[in-house]
Amino acid sequence: MNTAETATATTLRDRARAFVERDGVHYTILGVIIFNAITLGLSTSQTLRAEIGGVLTVIDRAVLTFFVIELALKFFAYGLRFFTNAWNIFDFVVVGLGLMPDRAGLSALRGLRVIRAMRLLSVIPQMRAVVQALLDALPGMGAVIVMISIVFYVFGVMATLMYGAAFPDWFGTLGRSLYSLFQIMTLESWSMGIVRPVMEQYPMAWLFFVPFIVVTAFSVLNLFIGLLVNTMQSAVEEEAEAEFETLRQLVRSETDQVDAHVLDLHQEIKALRAEVAALKGAGT
Repeated sequence: MNTAETATATTLRDRARAFVERDGVHYTILGVIIFNAITLGLSTSQTLRAEIGGVLTVIDRAVLTFFVIELALKFFAYGLRFFTNAWNIFDFVVVGLGLMPDRAGLSALRGLRVIRAMRLLSVIPQMRAVVQALLDALPGMGAVIVMISIVFYVFGVMATLMYGAAFPDWFGTLGRSLYSLFQIMTLESWSMGIVRPVMEQYPMAWLFFVPFIVVTAFSVLNLFIGLLVNTMQSAVEEEAEAEFETLRQLVRSETDQVDAHVLDLHQEIKALRAEVAALKGAGT
């Protein structure tokens, strides 16, 4: 490729990059994603599929074609840098799932088409911030998950030994005990469904279940919420600090320019004074 061809390709890439970064293109992609999410929801209705199933299929294929063209244009605009952005990789995987063959043996893959609605996470900046906060909170969540796993294991073994013989469906094995304790932690029918029937045979069983609920349902949940809030607050503070640093750099640049102009004026004034002094000397 000669210099002229290289310059032409660079110009085309610059134009493509400027095009995909326009606000109008951004909002168009957002509208298509929302529209596709609505049509995918409509396709779950048997009545609508019987009446306009062909139209929904055409719309789905047209939207998929639109997404493929969009990604191809971005790949051309950014080159291999396209894969340095995690959100671009996310979009690539989501759209790629829609290109899988829709056959009888792979009918379950049709449900993956709705994942395209998750592209809203990559298009809307506020959602990207929330997802980034969740990812940043994963290390702290790992420690909490390990702690709650230990708590579940200890209480699961205790429940199996104490109540397994009388209630084998709930606590007959360690796996059943862990599942029952998870239901209790979610507070889903825990009282009338599990605890009160157990208390009919073991009146003091509340001494086991109430501390478990306090430790898991309340304490651990608050830990998760606290981690998420702390991480999101840190992200907001970092963003505000970045904006403040940008503003400070702008002010510093403007100040340097003003100082340069003042110095130039000072030099001009000195030169004028020298000229005036020279003229006075000549007149004398």
